[in-house]
Amino acid sequence: MPLPLQPERSVVTVCAYCGVGCGLEAQTRAGRIVRMLPWKEGKSNHGHSCVKGRFAYDYYHAPDRVRTPLIRDSIDQPWREASWDEAIAFTAQGLRGVQQRHGVRSIGAVSSSRCTNEEIYLTQKLARAVFGNNNIDNCARICHSPTQFGLSATIGAGAASQHFDSILQADVILVVGANPTEGHPVFGSLLKRRVRQGATLLVIDPRRTETVSSPHCQATVHLALRPGTNVLVLNSVAHVIVTEGLYREAFVRERCEWPEFERWQALVSDPRYAPEVAGPEAGLDPEAIRTLARRYAAGPNSAIYYGLGVTEHSQGSTGVMCLGNLALACGMLGREGVGVNPLRGQGNVQGGSCLGSWPHVYSGYRFVSDPEVRASFEAGWGVALDPEPGLRLPNMFDAAVGGDFRGMFIMGEDPVQSDPNQNHVIAAMRNMEFVVLQDLYRNETSKYAHVLLPGSSALEKDGTFTNAERRVSRVRQVVPPLAGLQDWEVVVRLMNAMGYATQYRDAGEVLLELASLTPAYSGLSFELLERVGSAQWPVDAKAPEGTEVLHLERFPRANGLGTFMLTGYVPTTERSSERYPLLLTTGRILTQYNAGTQTRRSANSQWHPEDVLEISAADAIARGIRDGEQVQVSSRFGSTQLKAVYSQRVNPGVVYTTFHHAESRVNALTSDRSDWATNCPEYKVTAVEVLRVAAPAGVSAASTQASEVLA
Repeated sequence: MPLPLQPERSVVTVCAYCGVGCGLEAQTRAGRIVRMLPWKEGKSNHGHSCVKGRFAYDYYHAPDRVRTPLIRDSIDQPWREASWDEAIAFTAQGLRGVQQRHGVRSIGAVSSSRCTNEEIYLTQKLARAVFGNNNIDNCARICHSPTQFGLSATIGAGAASQHFDSILQADVILVVGANPTEGHPVFGSLLKRRVRQGATLLVIDPRRTETVSSPHCQATVHLALRPGTNVLVLNSVAHVIVTEGLYREAFVRERCEWPEFERWQALVSDPRYAPEVAGPEAGLDPEAIRTLARRYAAGPNSAIYYGLGVTEHSQGSTGVMCLGNLALACGMLGREGVGVNPLRGQGNVQGGSCLGSWPHVYSGYRFVSDPEVRASFEAGWGVALDPEPGLRLPNMFDAAVGGDFRGMFIMGEDPVQSDPNQNHVIAAMRNMEFVVLQDLYRNETSKYAHVLLPGSSALEKDGTFTNAERRVSRVRQVVPPLAGLQDWEVVVRLMNAMGYATQYRDAGEVLLELASLTPAYSGLSFELLERVGSAQWPVDAKAPEGTEVLHLERFPRANGLGTFMLTGYVPTTERSSERYPLLLTTGRILTQYNAGTQTRRSANSQWHPEDVLEISAADAIARGIRDGEQVQVSSRFGSTQLKAVYSQRVNPGVVYTTFHHAESRVNALTSDRSDWATNCPEYKVTAVEVLRVAAPAGVSAASTQASEVLA
């Protein structure tokens, strides 16, 4: 075996995978990365990393990287290579042409959480200042948009209330709809460390994940609820806390709106939320619900961590509100070791939320309809802005199918693979006249694009990321951009080509502009981050080096008080039936990442070469399915084929898969049902049937499997 190359240069940057945002030291030789090491000074990881950040970096020079711009007049034509100047001019002409034919609001943009804060900010500026509308959205729409809505409603800020290390002060850790051991492994290790030290772990999740049961880390209570019953179960937990008088009245009276508490108290006291009623409906032991409620309320320090298993439901925002209500009622906010903390799935999805990639708010979550706020951006950008909120991403697709939305600029996303109801998304893409995609590789969406601009990876650019704990860290260029330009530079060129003259010397200047227009980021600069390493927003005059714990004395609502939202349970309309008797839910695995764009182009694919369907032995045997056999998975919306594997992690009636491989076409199954408030898709509940693809001749699979299982 050849000895590893000795590095000539080291650069400290940030991992671009999950929302932990680990600091990494990239070591290079002759312009190539030869080693990636965890940075010991990283405040979110303290010298640790997972197999993605540590080893899955080769993707940046994969053979199929897009190295030059590609253009075509029709999606039925082959691509042809173009220079940057020709491609930018072609793009500008195409987008303006759509607007001339169909109106100023006929195009929009989508930003990516794989991009830097600066690039996300510039993409929403492109939509607003250059396109002239608010048709801008980002991938947080399909994952954590309910976090922004639900936490803002209850405690006033749609972000984590704590820093990661705060968990070391927690006596009780409640994990809801998340699997940090695999999805956020460095934080998951911190969680397991605290449990080994004596903290109580409580988990609410349909699946027995690694977080529930792993070596040296066992959950005291695991509520393996039926998918779609989150709000019912959380209201049942609240029922116990209220009816048994376990809430902290002094905290509620001092720091919350008491009349709203009384209304919420009346709601959750309803007998339908009693564990003896709610438990059987959710497939749970009532006593387990009571045990979890009592333990969380007892604390004295109880912290909530949650993920997409809460948000990606038709009542996703309601589920987040339930968590805010519980924390307020039990006084679990405003100090170390408590809080409500979303575990963001992507490296910069928090930045995507903070910096204006929503159709109704500018950066800093300030409404486009507010004349005073809008005036500040008009002054900063030198152009009149549309006061009308724009289209959300699902609405863009609906309008495209209807013929009213005709063009799109997509930065670093693959909605054909990652968005729900894939057939509907494809129909929308086909119906658009001009689609521009900026990405590292050809993907499912590029099949329907007219322009494919080479993207730059996080290893090839400068800027900042904001992780799941609100920590802003420097992204530093490790190697030159393969196609010659960083993503933010491409956006600026497009702005100029479309008639909006602007220039930035570097990404640091973009940060200064966004800081001048975004209160929570107002004190941020490259210079500050070079000095302190990283800083959690708000970074401002009151907290010049950042804020680790929020809500110490008041909540960021107009009156400074937290409030309680009414969270009545409304069952999802996506239910099992005689034709589709199983409920499919989805999640992540340790070694792959999201749509697999990067990790599938690394050696990590040796550990997870394909997505598989986890199914209980009972459900499999009833269908004559062998362990490891190919099966057809069908829903009301589409079908696909996967390998079935027997699993004790799912209860009978529930099946599970990941979504890391485009070939799996998992989103051909998922519906277009979504959260009532934010349109976040209901990925976590899809009624399906699973059948064998083919039966071996002369073999009774069911009887063979039955004897194997019984043996």
